[in-house]
Amino acid sequence: MKVRKLTLGSLFDGSGGFSLAGIICGIEPKWASEVEPFPIRVTSKRIPQMKHLGDISSINGAEIEPVDVITFGSPCTDLSIAGKRAGLDGSQSSLFYEAMRIIKEMRCKTNGEYPRYAVWENVCGAFSSNKGEDFKSVIEEFCKVKVEKVDIPKPDKWENAGEVLGDNYSIAWRVLDAQYWGVPQRRKRIFLVADFNGRSASEILFESESLRGHFTQSKKTGQETTGDTSKSARETSNICLNDQGGSRMDVTKGVTATLRAKSNHPPLVFDNHGRDARIKGPVDVAQTVVSLYGTGGNNQPFVLEKPRTFDIRLTSEGTVNVRANIYESDVSRTIDTSGNSPNSNQGGIAIVSSKDELRKGKQSTYSSSKNSHFTSAEKELASTLVATDYKDPPLVNVEDLIVRRLTPTECGRLQGFPDGWCDNLSEDNPSDEEINFWEKVWETHRQLISKNKRPKTRKQIIKWLSQPHSDTAEYKMWGNGVALPCVIYVLTGIAIQLNKD
Repeated sequence: MKVRKLTLGSLFDGSGGFSLAGIICGIEPKWASEVEPFPIRVTSKRIPQMKHLGDISSINGAEIEPVDVITFGSPCTDLSIAGKRAGLDGSQSSLFYEAMRIIKEMRCKTNGEYPRYAVWENVCGAFSSNKGEDFKSVIEEFCKVKVEKVDIPKPDKWENAGEVLGDNYSIAWRVLDAQYWGVPQRRKRIFLVADFNGRSASEILFESESLRGHFTQSKKTGQETTGDTSKSARETSNICLNDQGGSRMDVTKGVTATLRAKSNHPPLVFDNHGRDARIKGPVDVAQTVVSLYGTGGNNQPFVLEKPRTFDIRLTSEGTVNVRANIYESDVSRTIDTSGNSPNSNQGGIAIVSSKDELRKGKQSTYSSSKNSHFTSAEKELASTLVATDYKDPPLVNVEDLIVRRLTPTECGRLQGFPDGWCDNLSEDNPSDEEINFWEKVWETHRQLISKNKRPKTRKQIIKWLSQPHSDTAEYKMWGNGVALPCVIYVLTGIAIQLNKD
């Protein structure tokens, strides 16, 4: 029997997690909607066959190519517990209704054939937003794709899993925590699946785990996930992710491998509390990757390592590097190509005990202080406490360990993405067609996000295309993205069901 090619459309595409997961599961991504320039640059390079539609508000579901699955992680700003809790009526989270409009328009145009499935991903704060009324509205909106009027009873507290069965349609939701699904990161997210032409939603999220044979949630945090992924890989695609001992994740064809929650050489990650810089740990599972990483205020967790040298360097993205008290070393510094200098130290400030002291078994403590002009280090002596320490507290290194912040590459790994996802983005000789495309992208971003008074000039766009990467942009992309193994699990279940049909 010939298997029909399955297709996917990704709204709020971000890091491209749904699109990449679709490829891995044998579902071809046809189009995507996103307004942030950097993620668009990434996915346009990694998935060049996927069409970019721009602002979701300007998309007519009846006029775009019909697809089997529409996925979207609508903005969670107004639903998050950390936000102002404006709910679905907030300026960002209200975009949820735009996604539902597109689904209804497409189904109307195709006489209810496309999309067959929709997948919604969001923060757990959606359960409690507006005392639970917002999640009630989410479920009802999905139901209204099939029925004109519906009233879902609201419980005192929404459970982490549930389902709604209607007349030839079904909706199921489940909270998936990424630390149990292949990556060492605490990241709880709601995944809701709607089957608009059948009752398979709960089977996709629950019953088909044994069929797919991987991602066992009953395992302890940090243990390897068990099972054989080869069966589901054969049923859906011959592409899989392979863990290369904690150094990288490779995408390969024809070779299966089990995604593991703990690599052979994991970094030891300290939790860093954003408000008062409390440090606890070390722990084997990283805290949730957020879009605030790299924006200052110590919003990144610290990582412990054991190198045998020390070097202190203060870098500032896009500007000439400022450095102080740099010590000789027979070990090269970590290369960070995001700045103007290829010798930049990745992660900003790094403090390490010297080799001689390690050989002699001494326990030396270094502290680091920083102001707007310099970085300094003192042995066995703390730096002067200043009022701004709540923003940039001194970093202290004990014995033979260093403390540094997670790099963007490590954040990508914590989301389960292959290394190199954000590499080779530069374009030195863009065509007129490419420049025109990016003029539209940046103008849309200006009107919706940045609110700059003037559009980017053609010269500015050409300059940006020559070096579009920045650590800040990549941190933001990962924080707003999805944990790839969780999405693979959900889309694998959908692919199995569609192939059955």
